[in-house]
Amino acid sequence: MNNWFRSGSPWVWMSAAGVTISLISVVGLLLLIASNGLSYFWPSQLHQFDMADTYGKESRVIGEIYDRERIPVKQLSNIDFDIDPNQETVERLLIKTGNRELVSLDFRWILVPHVTKQSQPEELVVIERRSNGNFYGYIEQVVLDGKPVDISKLDELLERVNDFQDEISDLQKTDIGAINYQLERLRLKTRKHELEETLTEEVKADIAAQEKALKDEYVGLEANLMALRDKVSRDKLMVRSMGGELDEISFENILNVTYNNKLGFGSKVATFLGNIAGFIGDEPREANTEGGVFPAIFGTVLMVLLMTVIVSPFGVIAAIYLHEYAGKNALTKLLRIAVINLAGVPSIVYGVFGLGFFVYMVGGSLDQLFYPETLPSPTFGTPGVLWSAITLAILTLPVVIVSTEEGLARIPASMRHGSLALGATKAETLWRIILPIASPAIMTGIILAIARAAGEVAPLMLVGVVKMAPTLPLDGNFPFLHLDRKFMHLGFHIYDVGFQSPNVEAARPLVYATALLLVTIIVALNMTAVSIRNRLREKYRALEH
Repeated sequence: MNNWFRSGSPWVWMSAAGVTISLISVVGLLLLIASNGLSYFWPSQLHQFDMADTYGKESRVIGEIYDRERIPVKQLSNIDFDIDPNQETVERLLIKTGNRELVSLDFRWILVPHVTKQSQPEELVVIERRSNGNFYGYIEQVVLDGKPVDISKLDELLERVNDFQDEISDLQKTDIGAINYQLERLRLKTRKHELEETLTEEVKADIAAQEKALKDEYVGLEANLMALRDKVSRDKLMVRSMGGELDEISFENILNVTYNNKLGFGSKVATFLGNIAGFIGDEPREANTEGGVFPAIFGTVLMVLLMTVIVSPFGVIAAIYLHEYAGKNALTKLLRIAVINLAGVPSIVYGVFGLGFFVYMVGGSLDQLFYPETLPSPTFGTPGVLWSAITLAILTLPVVIVSTEEGLARIPASMRHGSLALGATKAETLWRIILPIASPAIMTGIILAIARAAGEVAPLMLVGVVKMAPTLPLDGNFPFLHLDRKFMHLGFHIYDVGFQSPNVEAARPLVYATALLLVTIIVALNMTAVSIRNRLREKYRALEH
């Protein structure tokens, strides 16, 4: 036994056990997130419950079974209903009822003993809407251009309305948005001339002519927009809710209509994939509790890419200086200690530093120097995507420095001496020999930086991320990439939906779905960086030997 311990075998087995437990934990976590997140997109069966309470009052509940649990009978002592005296628990169901304009909450609990009849009629429909959540009930009539039509034309009407909605969105965000942006630029141009005292009559006339042309174009686009909205508003659905009320839903408010109980397995898979595509490609609605997360995906990827572009050269240059040029003195030791300590600073401290130094000091100075016409409204003196990327670049800088320096340290000194002996300068040796060999280590540092930056939320809350960004940082208006704008982030979206949502039950699956998406994006970014590192390693393997 003593020889076995001295051989080191126990520690090998303990290490293997630790790695196994870690892998099982990671896989289990991913399966938990995936199962809870992806189930949100699967079309659930719609149920109709006919109920009678203790006083004989009949009612009807229509919706999806969201959860079920058993509760002790003692908790229902204030409710009088027939129950087996030997029974200790009673089952109750959590039903997602939607119809938010008729009922204040999306969910309600019902007791199974109160249910007199449970069925799944094929005529039950779920209508996904732009506001007020889903509607569950029956379609009584389809109205086209103010006249009733056959219900078989429903799919054709939805396709037509979706085309109209796409045209409306293009008009609002692209054409009308561009005109509003240009009008604002002309206003700022006028203000700049006033500050510089160069606003001559000729300049005024030129600006006035441009404004008139833009406003004339705006009037025409607005007329087209109103005409499209009028066409959409004439199409309606007459529906009957679970309470028997006859309601009217405009097609302008309808996103999708699905008869879940009629769907076969293939149709459910198609609907499932369509729901996932909508979640990835659409904008959020209803305080982020419905709709998609495309702006958050775009903001996360853009911020990480900007951070990578900023941190990579600075981290590599700092590592080269510390290892290749800095002398072995007290100053160098102090710099190394500072780099190591920076890696342990809490991320929220970086957020406070970014807000105070970059936003208020640097951004405020840029506004005074280059954008005086916009003051007191700040341009760069307010949180935005640029300051978020720079703040996270500083946060991840120690990781890149340490990884790069370790890669430089593994290169034998004989390679440097051989290159210098052949007549190459130190700069040529560094550029053609050292950096290519160290490139896999540099990519390792960048991979670690990406993994950490993509999941950070605390500093971003201070320097740029918001709950809802009205426009993306990238659009068709010059300079196209607007680094001064605020943006959405998947990590903050998870926090907002999970802890700030007014409807916790409805938001819970979205938290898992967004978390799964964030993990997927981080893995995709890391795998891309890993593939680049492996190619570099194979490309420069000959130099190492």
